[in-house]
Amino acid sequence: MFQRLVFHDSAALYTIAAFCVAASIFVAFAWRALLMRQAQTDRLSRLPFETATPASKNEPDPESAPH
Repeated sequence: MFQRLVFHDSAALYTIAAFCVAASIFVAFAWRALLMRQAQTDRLSRLPFETATPASKNEPDPESAPH
């Protein structure tokens, strides 16, 4: 079954190129995070995780929940 598959030499090149691009993006994010100033990390640590949006239809209303 696999004898009919034709593998080109460029397939390995595309795989290596994709890995290098993904790895370089990860390294760039890590490098930028490590070089971040203390004032910026303090400001980012105070950002809220949740926004004031209405609850979804599947979530029960906390005000009408029995206690």
